[in-house]
Amino acid sequence: MANRASLLVVALAATVTTACSETSVGEVPSQSEPKSAPTTASSTTGTPGLKVEEVARGMSHGWDIGFLPDGKVLVTQRPAKIALLSSAEPGATVSEVKADLSDVLVEGEGGLMGMVVHPDFEQTRRFTTCQTHTENGQANDVRLVTWRLAEDGATARRERELLTGLPLGGGRHSGCRPTLAEDGSLLVGTGDIADGSLPQDRTSLGGKVLRLDLETGEPKPDNPFISSSNERERYVLSYGHRNIQGVAVRPGSGQIFTAEHGPEKNDEVNLIQAGRNYGWDPSRGGTVGGYDESVPMTDLDRFPDAVPAKWQSGPTTEALCAATFLEGDEWGSLEGALVVTALKGAKVLLLTLTDQGDVESVTIPEEIQDQFGRLRAARMGPGNALYVTTTNGEDDKLLRISPA
Repeated sequence: MANRASLLVVALAATVTTACSETSVGEVPSQSEPKSAPTTASSTTGTPGLKVEEVARGMSHGWDIGFLPDGKVLVTQRPAKIALLSSAEPGATVSEVKADLSDVLVEGEGGLMGMVVHPDFEQTRRFTTCQTHTENGQANDVRLVTWRLAEDGATARRERELLTGLPLGGGRHSGCRPTLAEDGSLLVGTGDIADGSLPQDRTSLGGKVLRLDLETGEPKPDNPFISSSNERERYVLSYGHRNIQGVAVRPGSGQIFTAEHGPEKNDEVNLIQAGRNYGWDPSRGGTVGGYDESVPMTDLDRFPDAVPAKWQSGPTTEALCAATFLEGDEWGSLEGALVVTALKGAKVLLLTLTDQGDVESVTIPEEIQDQFGRLRAARMGPGNALYVTTTNGEDDKLLRISPA
């Protein structure tokens, strides 16, 4: 990418520091008001038209996408199913991967959720999923589970529970999106399970961005709270989040962006800094019971040092979901744009960013807006194409989006 050379930020591994330090992940975000969504698609000189193709259908609530070295594709489905697609090309066939998912709680927003394919998959056949978990028929937690896919792709065997103890409520705000950082660590965005006390509680794994070792499941040794006496706090990279659905790492920079659901307004796109508070506190410091959703997404009155969002949806919600970055010269002026899918909004938003991570413009491609219903997963795949899943419940699809 031509614009990578001009990036002024350093990688995550060099910038994750203690919470009291003046430096953190990437550049310090500007304190200007975050931009909000346009009411119509904007046009940019050199922006290509888009071609949207159906790769496969017949799935249910496709939650995440993993591309395998042999050209096949894994798709996790919220109703505790894993699909294996014969290719990433239109006309791919879909088969079910047999795996013991009997302990997955499929309730509300919970079930089988995010996934990452391990970088050494060709040797190990491993992938890791986020899933809600029951014990003795009772809801227990959300956990990260590592699997090994059989050589023929017909079955997957559970290898280990990589991380347990992510909170689980009645299925609301169970979001669990894993993404690999450029240094190989695993980043996981989590939801607050609609429990007002959790986002500001650093000893809870809910309403956080977590950072851990993909192989051992241990917190990374340069995490901001690694010296904490509380084991769970050592995993926390950032806190004060509501319901993170998307985590994306900007290529060549190490910058981490998240997409997060707001209550009735102000969905957020955030640039993550290590050890920082993002200002969501529906318990009002423990002074109110329940879950007070009238509080600001980023409460700068209660938390003057909280990090403001880089972008907000304004007076409505799009129900932001997955996030990823467009890569490849064929994307023209959109190369390097941040892609965010929308559930309620039934669209894709493309955010162009400055080197420091501020939003310059937002484009809503008409080729996909209100055409396919609710959109969830988004990952870059073969041929620098963007792959997106629908999540309408029946006959859901994997779509391939590329410059026309």
